[in-house]
Amino acid sequence: MTKLLLVFLGSGIGGAARHGVNIWSLKAFGPNFPAGTLIVNVVGGLAIGLIAGWFAFRVSLPWSQELRLFLITGILGGFTTFSAFSLDAMTLIERGDYATAALYVVVSVVLAIASVAVGLAVIRSFS
Repeated sequence: MTKLLLVFLGSGIGGAARHGVNIWSLKAFGPNFPAGTLIVNVVGGLAIGLIAGWFAFRVSLPWSQELRLFLITGILGGFTTFSAFSLDAMTLIERGDYATAALYVVVSVVLAIASVAVGLAVIRSFS
């Protein structure tokens, strides 16, 4: 039950953070490009790379499984949502904005994967 509660609380924090990014990005970039989801996916990719790398290479605490559940499954699970990415891409396609949709998909995927690689590399450099 404790593990479920940790994921539940973390998801709420992540979801609230995601909402904040979406509101900010709408004001900063306008409604024509899903910048909020792009930002969340890239930041989330970097964060999961850093956190997963930290757990893999640096942490051997007795409570590390609970912390991992809270941070990765909870906070980052609530913060990043690939389903929102897919919906945003489909919305651009349905609008007939194929070039923007293709750019959005490619940039999102490449930068998110690159961010995970950077996060892992940063943690590895301290090992």
